[in-house]
Amino acid sequence: MEKNVVILDIDYVTYEDKPVIRLFSKNGDENVILLDDTFEPYLYVVCDDIDKGIEEIRENLDVISIEKVIKKDFQVEKEFVKVTFEHPQELAKNRDNLRDLESVVQIREFDIPFYRRYLMDRDVIPMTEVTAIGEELDSFLNLDSKKQDIQIIKLTEELKRVPDYPQKFRILSFDLEVRNPHGMPNSEEDEIIMIGVASNFGVNQVISTKTNSEDRDDFVNQVESEKEMIEEFVDIIKKNNVDIIVGYNSDNFDFPYLKDRAKILDVDLDIGMDESEVKYIRRGYANAASLKGLIHVDLYLVMRRYMSLERYTLERVYYELFGEEKIDVPGERIWEFWDNGGEELDNLFDYSLDDVVSTLKIAEQTLPLNLELTRIIGQPLFDVSRMATGQQAEWFLVKQAYFDNEVVPNKQGANFADRANAEDNEGGYVREPETGLHENLVQFDFRSLYPSIIISKNISPDVMVLGDVENEDDYNISPEHGLKFKKSPQGFIPSVIDKILQERFRIKREMKASDDLQQKKALDVQQQAIKRLANTMYGIYGFPRFRWYSFECAKAITSWGRQYIKSSIKKAEEYGFYAIYADTDGFYAKYKKEKSKRN
Repeated sequence: MEKNVVILDIDYVTYEDKPVIRLFSKNGDENVILLDDTFEPYLYVVCDDIDKGIEEIRENLDVISIEKVIKKDFQVEKEFVKVTFEHPQELAKNRDNLRDLESVVQIREFDIPFYRRYLMDRDVIPMTEVTAIGEELDSFLNLDSKKQDIQIIKLTEELKRVPDYPQKFRILSFDLEVRNPHGMPNSEEDEIIMIGVASNFGVNQVISTKTNSEDRDDFVNQVESEKEMIEEFVDIIKKNNVDIIVGYNSDNFDFPYLKDRAKILDVDLDIGMDESEVKYIRRGYANAASLKGLIHVDLYLVMRRYMSLERYTLERVYYELFGEEKIDVPGERIWEFWDNGGEELDNLFDYSLDDVVSTLKIAEQTLPLNLELTRIIGQPLFDVSRMATGQQAEWFLVKQAYFDNEVVPNKQGANFADRANAEDNEGGYVREPETGLHENLVQFDFRSLYPSIIISKNISPDVMVLGDVENEDDYNISPEHGLKFKKSPQGFIPSVIDKILQERFRIKREMKASDDLQQKKALDVQQQAIKRLANTMYGIYGFPRFRWYSFECAKAITSWGRQYIKSSIKKAEEYGFYAIYADTDGFYAKYKKEKSKRN
């Protein structure tokens, strides 16, 4: 059978000792789970003697296949040994065994998760539409098509991408209110008193065991008990076939608390597409609440990267985005509002609804950018929304390396990272602002300064040369430090940044030429996502725990940046302008009839 679906999520399970990829997908209101058992985990091995290394691997490890392959290592073609295992757990178990073999110098790409490897190698992009061709199954392991109202398709051909267009997703925001007379809520003692929900498909209510006054808008869904409240929440998610559920600090509070109370009250939180419950998985330094086929986005984490604030409370973020004050109730008084009833209870209901409506508005403002980043990076939205910007850039580069036939570098160890963190890069040029009120200022700003420097000066570890060279004309040499980068060939990272900036300029031209307001809006989100990714690439060099870390490259970029800003300021002074403030990639200047003597 053949069916077009939108890929939402991915994982893998084990069947008959083999890994089976599961792709959680939607076709309109229909839930579809695609199965693929044809993909196998692998890694690359660097040997000082290829033939001897292959023989040692064959004698000491139980693997599916061993083959010589030609891949690029920082743009230089060389021979690797590709070792394929039957299961990801076998790959993980045998990494140290491989390292211990006499002929093995290094193993590479051993730490790329199996599901992420599948997305890259098969060029499957989450949150986009594909054509799936395969055999329909009635059941598979814990999946039952009739019981769970899902369609199960075992793929017989690789997925085919459908020309992309903006997808509309069903989004639900939620938030808990807890009666907490003793301060911080304790899930073993303190009951949930309200669950607020707001959506882009018409469901906006507060579920509670109490109701508001008759003269208020009737948005409260009154139920008999806390248990029934949680069951009603689960029912809303299932009946409305939600694609994305959003909360604010929901990884740390709402989902853990909800799960604890559901367990105490014997309620199944079986809201995953396969009727699985909420699970917690490690993402970065924290645990994230995960649901199969229902994407959970914690907007608190997103907003910490989206804007720079002193505090990231929902009230502050909402005000910064929309310029409006939202309803607020002091956290320590929630239980009093609940107990007192009357007008205070009405205010608490208003507050609960306002929380989820505000969260939904923030989601509608920020999710388009995150969806576009998901499509560009090619990793699940659940993961991308929890990645630091440097991690997003790194995974984009890992994907591009696959298409360029490059084997990606290994991450350096913790000891290396500690040493690297101690290294001092001067950073961008900053001139402190002159005090006073200034009028009639002009602004000078470099477009994509650091990405442009990386491209124009070909700054990349694979074309960097340390020490003396025969002909300096063949190199771009950084000011201050004299770091040398070959003018050709183009380095791997400059080539990637060049491609994405050209794509951004193409999108901006298309956006300018379009008369369709919806298309303009969609294209603007795309170019913003690309700009954000390109500007982050400098961070790849500057963060020691990332694969392409290079202190020398980071120093060279900022040294050229300082040179450009200083020379621009000096040139402006020749025309009667002098800078009153400068920071990294631009400056503000004031016109003075007499040429300034400032340096």
